Amino acid sequence: MGHGRIDTHCHVIPPGYCDWLEAQPGYRGPRFDWSPESALGAFDSLGVETGILSLSTPGVWVDGHTSASEATAWARRVNEYCAELVRAQPDRFGFFATVPLPDVDAAVTEARYALETLHADGVVLMSNIDGVYPGAPDWDPLMDVLDAEAATLFVHPTGPPSAPLPGVAAALVDFPAETTRAAVNLCAHGCPQRYPNIAVLLSHAGGFLPYVASRISTLAPVVATALAESLTQEALRSFWFDTALSGSPYALPSLLAFADPDHVTFGSDWPHAPLETARQFTDGLDLALPGARAAAVARDNAEILFPRLAARKASAR
Repeated sequence: MGHGRIDTHCHVIPPGYCDWLEAQPGYRGPRFDWSPESALGAFDSLGVETGILSLSTPGVWVDGHTSASEATAWARRVNEYCAELVRAQPDRFGFFATVPLPDVDAAVTEARYALETLHADGVVLMSNIDGVYPGAPDWDPLMDVLDAEAATLFVHPTGPPSAPLPGVAAALVDFPAETTRAAVNLCAHGCPQRYPNIAVLLSHAGGFLPYVASRISTLAPVVATALAESLTQEALRSFWFDTALSGSPYALPSLLAFADPDHVTFGSDWPHAPLETARQFTDGLDLALPGARAAAVARDNAEILFPRLAARKASAR
């Protein structure tokens, strides 16, 4: 495919963040070595021109052990660090802002600051915070801000409220299920209709959503009559989908048969996906897509979400 991709699913590890995570009671996640230079090296290896950075799970709220003030301080620290990277190299970096949910008022304040002052490319939310999922009415004030800003909302999976299968890492099956639950909850609460200016980008090809979309829309009138008008094919197809860890002969046909062709963007999941893993799925994506579709997924569709990158490409001609 060559260089020029926009990677809508790649992660940042700000200075001190891993140390802070490891100090949280009960945190057992991985530790990553990250730097702007290592990110650019990974981008070059994968043919990525611009990476839209985001903080991965668990974000700034760790299993209820984090104080609201600590989460708020870390969200600001993450966002200002990312903004500095973008200011230094706007052609190579963008970022989704972190907000300190479950404190909704603080999340609203941080979202406004990040979008209006730091010029973030959107906002990232975990698939749930203490069992509350995007679309929950309690989070409507934040959604109001995102809609008013015509923001992109990136939904990233995190651990489920219940325990994972014994010995089976949550990343294997729970993360795709989490993305699916978040998407369905957004639709169940009518968010695509109530917030038409928000572009919701789902991780990992939407989890299981493309595979079960017809099941959901067909069964909703039978088993959840009150939600039948919300859980429609039209609402479920309103989402955007990244291809992180999904460039396979099994996942791609389902995604491409379901998704709006303009709503699929490239994702690597680096560094949480090691470079060789990211390259394996990227190669699978390149093999599966015809030329025009490959160009759309690699860059053109993302330029709809991030018009500043389209403007930069045009000005460079």
